[in-house]
Amino acid sequence: MSSLKGPMLMVAAMAGFAIEDAIIKDLSTRMPPGEVGLALGAGGALVFGLAMWRKGERFFDRRALKGAALLRNISEMLAAMCMILGVALVPLSVVSSILQAMPLAVTLAAALFLGEPVGWRRWSAILVGFLGVLLILRPGTEGFDSLALIPLAAVVFLTTRDIATRKVSPDVTSLQLSGWGFFAVVPGGILLLLIRGESMVIPSALDSTFLILNVLVGTTAYVMLVLSTRLGDVASTTPFRYARLVFAMLIGVLVFGERPDGWTLIGSAVIVAAGLYTLLREIRLNRRPVQTSETATLP
Repeated sequence: MSSLKGPMLMVAAMAGFAIEDAIIKDLSTRMPPGEVGLALGAGGALVFGLAMWRKGERFFDRRALKGAALLRNISEMLAAMCMILGVALVPLSVVSSILQAMPLAVTLAAALFLGEPVGWRRWSAILVGFLGVLLILRPGTEGFDSLALIPLAAVVFLTTRDIATRKVSPDVTSLQLSGWGFFAVVPGGILLLLIRGESMVIPSALDSTFLILNVLVGTTAYVMLVLSTRLGDVASTTPFRYARLVFAMLIGVLVFGERPDGWTLIGSAVIVAAGLYTLLREIRLNRRPVQTSETATLP
């Protein structure tokens, strides 16, 4: 049973992130997406700030504004802006499908900017995965929706975040990075409000409850994600990251009445297959597979 803890926690974490996205999408129909992000960032930063205080770690630290940590925080902010807006405006099935290309994007970036070795098989898998993204987007056709470029931009910023994370000083704790990541969503939410020319509204009692629930679900899912990687080996836990796509599609269909078309389903399958092949190739070569962390808004 202990061997199942890692995969089970990973599945639970992915379910939590999918639920978090659904709450954001629902709230964004009654209040500005930027306000939803601002509340999520402030609430998450408070939760992790309290955890840091209990461990005697500093939340406000100059290292957050220097070098790789600064790049990571800026990327987190931009990724959060794109993810929140994407979830609000684009079907969950499409957002989640495009997001599955992130491990491939991180592998590509690690090869280009960190000099990590990537053989022709994984280069081929990366190319196939991005072809899957094109199947979902279908640029130049009647099925193309320019709003779908928003979650694609989020993938770019999330990839930058994860690459920057590898260069952050090792004396910066994971708890600090998590707290800073959530706090970065606050200015992101403010920027969204300014860019879209929207004003904050006073949430109803029900919406206030959902905002609090969103923070609890998001932070709990994040903790379960961390625990899953610690309690289970990479080979047994990482493939279950794709469970998020299943949960997102189910929620999209059952809650929001979405109807993913055939191209979206095919593209999603291609991306997942390419990602799993890349993972298996890493394991076969006895290398540590590329790890991606979830954004504070997710994922």
